[in-house]
Amino acid sequence: MTILIDHHSDHNGDNTEEKNVTEEETELVLDGVFVAPHTNSFGHTFRDYDAQSERRRSVEEFYKTNHIGQTVDFVRRMREEYGKLNRTEMSIWECCELLNEFVDESDPDLDEPQIEHLLQTAEAIRKDYPDEDWLHLTGLIHDLGKVLLHSSFGELPQWAVVGDTYPVGCAFDESIVHHKYFKENPDFNNPSYNTKFGIYTEGCGLDNVFMSWGHDDYMYLVAKENKTTLPSAGLFIIRYHSFYALHKSEAYKHLMNEEDRENMKWLKVFNKYDLYSKSKVRINVEEVKPYYLSLINKYFPAKLKW
Repeated sequence: MTILIDHHSDHNGDNTEEKNVTEEETELVLDGVFVAPHTNSFGHTFRDYDAQSERRRSVEEFYKTNHIGQTVDFVRRMREEYGKLNRTEMSIWECCELLNEFVDESDPDLDEPQIEHLLQTAEAIRKDYPDEDWLHLTGLIHDLGKVLLHSSFGELPQWAVVGDTYPVGCAFDESIVHHKYFKENPDFNNPSYNTKFGIYTEGCGLDNVFMSWGHDDYMYLVAKENKTTLPSAGLFIIRYHSFYALHKSEAYKHLMNEEDRENMKWLKVFNKYDLYSKSKVRINVEEVKPYYLSLINKYFPAKLKW
Protein backbone atom coordinates (compact mmCIF):
# COMPACT_ATOMS: atom_id res chain seq x y z
CA MET A 1 0.00 0.00 0.00
CA THR A 2 1.06 3.63 -0.45
CA ILE A 3 0.76 6.21 2.32
CA LEU A 4 1.30 9.95 1.99
CA ILE A 5 3.47 11.34 4.77
CA ASP A 6 3.40 15.06 5.44
CA HIS A 7 6.56 16.52 7.00
CA HIS A 8 4.72 19.75 7.98
CA SER A 9 7.29 21.99 6.31
CA ASP A 10 7.48 25.60 7.54
CA HIS A 11 8.09 26.90 4.03
CA ASN A 12 5.83 26.75 1.00
CA GLY A 13 7.60 23.82 -0.64
CA ASP A 14 5.74 20.55 -1.06
CA ASN A 15 7.38 18.19 1.39
CA THR A 16 4.92 15.35 0.97
CA GLU A 17 6.51 12.11 -0.11
CA GLU A 18 5.26 8.66 -1.02
CA LYS A 19 6.29 5.70 1.07
CA ASN A 20 5.67 2.14 -0.11
CA VAL A 21 4.76 -0.20 2.72
CA THR A 22 4.27 -3.93 2.80
CA GLU A 23 1.25 -5.47 4.49
CA GLU A 24 3.47 -6.69 7.33
CA GLU A 25 4.54 -3.12 8.06
CA THR A 26 1.02 -1.73 8.00
CA GLU A 27 0.55 -1.76 11.78
CA LEU A 28 3.50 0.55 12.26
CA VAL A 29 2.36 3.32 9.94
CA LEU A 30 -1.44 3.25 9.97
CA ASP A 31 -1.62 6.23 12.30
CA GLY A 32 -0.85 8.54 9.35
CA VAL A 33 0.27 12.03 10.30
CA PHE A 34 -1.04 12.08 13.85
CA VAL A 35 1.73 13.14 16.24
CA ALA A 36 1.29 12.00 19.83
CA PRO A 37 2.04 14.52 22.57
CA HIS A 38 4.60 13.57 25.21
CA THR A 39 2.49 14.42 28.26
CA ASN A 40 -1.12 14.31 29.41
CA SER A 41 -3.34 17.03 30.84
CA PHE A 42 -1.44 16.86 34.15
CA GLY A 43 2.05 17.11 32.63
CA HIS A 44 2.87 13.41 33.16
CA THR A 45 3.49 10.61 30.66
CA PHE A 46 0.36 8.78 29.53
CA ARG A 47 -0.96 5.86 31.61
CA ASP A 48 1.64 6.43 34.32
CA TYR A 49 -0.14 5.01 37.37
CA ASP A 50 2.82 5.73 39.64
CA ALA A 51 3.28 9.41 38.82
CA GLN A 52 2.68 11.68 41.80
CA SER A 53 -0.23 13.46 40.18
CA GLU A 54 -3.18 14.86 42.06
CA ARG A 55 -5.24 11.88 40.89
CA ARG A 56 -2.85 9.01 41.61
CA ARG A 57 -4.31 7.97 44.96
CA SER A 58 -7.91 8.09 43.79
CA VAL A 59 -7.04 6.10 40.65
CA GLU A 60 -5.30 3.38 42.67
CA GLU A 61 -8.21 3.15 45.11
CA PHE A 62 -10.53 2.85 42.13
CA TYR A 63 -8.59 -0.13 40.79
CA LYS A 64 -8.52 -1.83 44.18
CA THR A 65 -12.32 -1.77 44.31
CA ASN A 66 -12.58 -2.78 40.66
CA HIS A 67 -10.27 -5.77 40.98
CA ILE A 68 -12.04 -7.10 44.04
CA GLY A 69 -15.55 -6.72 42.62
CA GLN A 70 -15.20 -7.95 39.03
CA THR A 71 -16.05 -11.64 39.35
CA VAL A 72 -17.60 -14.12 36.94
CA ASP A 73 -20.88 -14.03 38.86
CA PHE A 74 -20.95 -10.22 38.84
CA VAL A 75 -20.27 -10.02 35.09
CA ARG A 76 -22.96 -12.58 34.31
CA ARG A 77 -25.51 -10.66 36.39
CA MET A 78 -24.68 -7.36 34.73
CA ARG A 79 -24.82 -8.80 31.21
CA GLU A 80 -28.17 -10.41 31.92
CA GLU A 81 -29.63 -7.27 33.48
CA TYR A 82 -28.34 -4.67 31.04
CA GLY A 83 -28.55 -6.93 28.00
CA LYS A 84 -32.32 -6.57 28.16
CA LEU A 85 -31.91 -2.99 26.84
CA ASN A 86 -35.10 -1.90 28.59
CA ARG A 87 -33.87 1.30 30.25
CA THR A 88 -34.79 3.90 27.65
CA GLU A 89 -34.78 4.79 23.97
CA MET A 90 -32.65 7.63 22.65
CA SER A 91 -30.44 8.59 19.73
CA ILE A 92 -26.66 8.32 19.65
CA TRP A 93 -26.28 12.12 19.80
CA GLU A 94 -28.63 12.38 22.78
CA CYS A 95 -26.40 9.89 24.55
CA CYS A 96 -23.32 11.98 23.71
CA GLU A 97 -24.92 14.99 25.37
CA LEU A 98 -25.91 12.94 28.40
CA LEU A 99 -22.25 12.04 28.98
CA ASN A 100 -21.27 15.68 29.36
CA GLU A 101 -21.99 15.41 33.07
CA PHE A 102 -19.23 12.90 33.84
CA VAL A 103 -15.47 12.73 34.36
CA ASP A 104 -13.77 9.29 34.34
CA GLU A 105 -12.22 8.66 37.79
CA SER A 106 -10.06 5.77 36.50
CA ASP A 107 -8.22 7.88 33.92
CA PRO A 108 -4.92 9.41 35.06
CA ASP A 109 -4.65 11.43 31.81
CA LEU A 110 -7.94 13.31 31.58
CA ASP A 111 -10.17 15.55 33.66
CA GLU A 112 -12.46 16.92 30.94
CA PRO A 113 -16.14 16.02 30.40
CA GLN A 114 -16.50 12.91 28.24
CA ILE A 115 -17.94 14.59 25.14
CA GLU A 116 -14.67 16.54 24.81
CA HIS A 117 -12.68 13.30 24.66
CA LEU A 118 -15.11 11.68 22.22
CA LEU A 119 -14.79 14.53 19.76
CA GLN A 120 -11.03 14.86 20.24
CA THR A 121 -10.66 11.19 19.34
CA ALA A 122 -13.05 11.28 16.39
CA GLU A 123 -11.60 14.45 14.89
CA ALA A 124 -7.99 13.24 15.20
CA ILE A 125 -8.95 10.05 13.34
CA ARG A 126 -10.94 11.97 10.74
CA LYS A 127 -7.93 14.13 9.92
CA ASP A 128 -5.68 11.15 9.18
CA TYR A 129 -8.28 8.75 7.75
CA PRO A 130 -10.77 10.89 5.79
CA ASP A 131 -12.16 7.89 3.88
CA GLU A 132 -12.78 5.61 6.89
CA ASP A 133 -16.01 7.19 8.11
CA TRP A 134 -16.89 4.10 10.19
CA LEU A 135 -13.72 4.71 12.20
CA HIS A 136 -14.65 8.37 12.77
CA LEU A 137 -18.00 7.28 14.18
CA THR A 138 -16.40 4.56 16.28
CA GLY A 139 -14.20 7.27 17.78
CA LEU A 140 -17.28 9.29 18.67
CA ILE A 141 -19.30 6.47 20.24
CA HIS A 142 -16.66 4.20 21.82
CA ASP A 143 -17.26 5.52 25.35
CA LEU A 144 -21.02 6.01 25.24
CA GLY A 145 -21.52 3.05 27.53
CA LYS A 146 -20.46 5.35 30.35
CA VAL A 147 -24.11 6.38 30.57
CA LEU A 148 -24.25 3.50 33.08
CA LEU A 149 -23.12 6.17 35.54
CA HIS A 150 -26.37 8.07 35.03
CA SER A 151 -29.25 7.73 37.46
CA SER A 152 -31.62 6.55 34.72
CA PHE A 153 -29.27 3.61 34.09
CA GLY A 154 -28.97 2.55 37.70
CA GLU A 155 -26.12 4.93 38.55
CA LEU A 156 -23.56 2.14 38.73
CA PRO A 157 -20.37 2.91 40.68
CA GLN A 158 -17.40 3.96 38.57
CA TRP A 159 -15.52 0.72 39.25
CA ALA A 160 -18.29 -1.12 37.38
CA VAL A 161 -18.28 1.27 34.43
CA VAL A 162 -14.80 2.56 33.60
CA GLY A 163 -11.16 1.51 33.82
CA ASP A 164 -9.03 -1.10 32.08
CA THR A 165 -10.90 -4.26 31.16
CA TYR A 166 -9.74 -7.88 31.29
CA PRO A 167 -11.19 -11.39 31.03
CA VAL A 168 -12.82 -13.04 34.02
CA GLY A 169 -13.14 -16.79 34.28
CA CYS A 170 -9.40 -17.39 33.84
CA ALA A 171 -6.21 -16.24 35.56
CA PHE A 172 -5.71 -12.48 35.93
CA ASP A 173 -2.57 -11.61 33.96
CA GLU A 174 0.15 -9.80 35.88
CA SER A 175 0.32 -7.07 33.23
CA ILE A 176 -3.05 -5.71 34.41
CA VAL A 177 -2.55 -2.42 36.23
CA HIS A 178 -2.50 -2.77 40.05
CA HIS A 179 -2.63 -6.55 39.73
CA LYS A 180 -1.89 -7.04 43.45
CA TYR A 181 -5.48 -6.24 44.39
CA PHE A 182 -6.83 -9.31 42.57
CA LYS A 183 -5.69 -11.40 45.54
CA GLU A 184 -8.84 -10.21 47.31
CA ASN A 185 -11.10 -11.18 44.38
CA PRO A 186 -13.19 -14.29 45.23
CA ASP A 187 -12.26 -15.85 41.86
CA PHE A 188 -8.51 -15.56 42.49
CA ASN A 189 -8.29 -18.86 44.39
CA ASN A 190 -11.10 -20.64 42.57
CA PRO A 191 -9.53 -23.57 40.67
CA SER A 192 -12.18 -23.29 37.96
CA TYR A 193 -11.15 -19.72 37.19
CA ASN A 194 -7.48 -19.27 38.13
CA THR A 195 -5.69 -21.20 35.38
CA LYS A 196 -4.41 -19.91 32.04
CA PHE A 197 -7.51 -21.05 30.14
CA GLY A 198 -9.99 -21.27 33.01
CA ILE A 199 -13.46 -21.84 31.53
CA TYR A 200 -12.23 -21.15 27.98
CA THR A 201 -10.36 -23.06 25.27
CA GLU A 202 -7.45 -22.06 23.08
CA GLY A 203 -8.53 -19.93 20.12
CA CYS A 204 -12.15 -19.81 21.30
CA GLY A 205 -12.49 -16.18 20.18
CA LEU A 206 -12.79 -13.11 22.36
CA ASP A 207 -16.49 -12.85 21.59
CA ASN A 208 -16.92 -15.99 23.72
CA VAL A 209 -14.97 -14.55 26.64
CA PHE A 210 -16.54 -12.76 29.61
CA MET A 211 -14.84 -9.38 29.99
CA SER A 212 -14.92 -7.37 33.21
CA TRP A 213 -18.18 -5.44 33.16
CA GLY A 214 -18.21 -1.81 32.14
CA HIS A 215 -18.97 0.73 29.45
CA ASP A 216 -17.09 -1.18 26.75
CA ASP A 217 -19.15 -4.35 26.94
CA TYR A 218 -22.37 -2.44 27.46
CA MET A 219 -21.91 -0.25 24.35
CA TYR A 220 -20.94 -3.35 22.39
CA LEU A 221 -24.24 -4.98 23.40
CA VAL A 222 -26.19 -1.82 22.56
CA ALA A 223 -24.64 -1.49 19.11
CA LYS A 224 -24.95 -5.18 18.27
CA GLU A 225 -28.53 -5.64 19.48
CA ASN A 226 -29.66 -2.45 17.71
CA LYS A 227 -28.25 -3.95 14.51
CA THR A 228 -25.60 -1.38 13.69
CA THR A 229 -24.05 -1.68 10.24
CA LEU A 230 -20.58 -0.81 11.52
CA PRO A 231 -17.99 -3.36 10.33
CA SER A 232 -16.85 -6.04 12.77
CA ALA A 233 -13.67 -4.04 13.42
CA GLY A 234 -15.82 -1.20 14.80
CA LEU A 235 -17.55 -3.52 17.25
CA PHE A 236 -14.19 -5.04 18.19
CA ILE A 237 -12.80 -1.58 18.99
CA ILE A 238 -15.84 -0.70 21.10
CA ARG A 239 -15.62 -3.87 23.21
CA TYR A 240 -11.84 -4.07 23.63
CA HIS A 241 -10.50 -0.50 23.53
CA SER A 242 -9.83 -0.64 27.30
CA PHE A 243 -8.29 -4.14 27.14
CA TYR A 244 -4.73 -2.86 27.63
CA ALA A 245 -3.39 -6.21 28.84
CA LEU A 246 -3.98 -7.43 25.28
CA HIS A 247 -3.08 -4.52 23.04
CA LYS A 248 -0.19 -3.24 25.12
CA SER A 249 1.21 -6.38 26.77
CA GLU A 250 -0.12 -9.03 24.35
CA ALA A 251 -1.61 -11.06 27.17
CA TYR A 252 -4.52 -13.44 26.46
CA LYS A 253 -3.58 -13.86 22.79
CA HIS A 254 -4.14 -17.60 23.27
CA LEU A 255 -7.89 -16.89 23.41
CA MET A 256 -8.00 -15.04 20.08
CA ASN A 257 -9.25 -16.47 16.79
CA GLU A 258 -8.38 -15.36 13.25
CA GLU A 259 -11.07 -12.66 13.08
CA ASP A 260 -9.79 -11.22 16.37
CA ARG A 261 -6.28 -11.03 14.95
CA GLU A 262 -7.48 -9.19 11.87
CA ASN A 263 -9.53 -6.70 13.88
CA MET A 264 -6.63 -6.19 16.27
CA LYS A 265 -4.81 -4.23 13.55
CA TRP A 266 -7.53 -1.58 13.63
CA LEU A 267 -7.68 -1.57 17.42
CA LYS A 268 -3.98 -0.72 17.57
CA VAL A 269 -4.58 2.14 15.16
CA PHE A 270 -7.54 3.39 17.17
CA ASN A 271 -5.80 3.14 20.51
CA LYS A 272 -3.21 5.76 19.57
CA TYR A 273 -5.96 8.29 18.98
CA ASP A 274 -8.04 7.21 21.98
CA LEU A 275 -5.10 7.60 24.35
CA TYR A 276 -2.97 10.40 22.94
CA SER A 277 -5.71 12.75 21.69
CA LYS A 278 -6.57 13.55 25.32
CA SER A 279 -5.57 17.19 25.54
CA LYS A 280 -6.76 20.66 26.45
CA VAL A 281 -7.60 21.44 22.80
CA ARG A 282 -11.29 22.31 22.59
CA ILE A 283 -13.57 21.16 19.76
CA ASN A 284 -16.32 23.36 18.33
CA VAL A 285 -19.22 20.98 18.85
CA GLU A 286 -21.76 22.82 16.71
CA GLU A 287 -19.29 23.01 13.83
CA VAL A 288 -18.70 19.26 13.62
CA LYS A 289 -22.16 18.09 14.73
CA PRO A 290 -23.76 17.91 11.23
CA TYR A 291 -21.02 15.59 9.98
CA TYR A 292 -21.38 13.15 12.85
CA LEU A 293 -25.17 13.21 12.65
CA SER A 294 -24.85 12.07 9.02
CA LEU A 295 -22.66 9.14 10.10
CA ILE A 296 -25.06 8.20 12.89
CA ASN A 297 -27.89 8.08 10.34
CA LYS A 298 -25.76 5.89 8.08
CA TYR A 299 -24.79 3.26 10.63
CA PHE A 300 -27.53 3.33 13.30
CA PRO A 301 -31.31 3.59 13.60
CA ALA A 302 -32.72 6.98 14.64
CA LYS A 303 -33.54 5.70 18.13
CA LEU A 304 -31.73 2.93 19.98
CA LYS A 305 -32.82 0.74 22.86
CA TRP A 306 -30.49 1.14 25.86
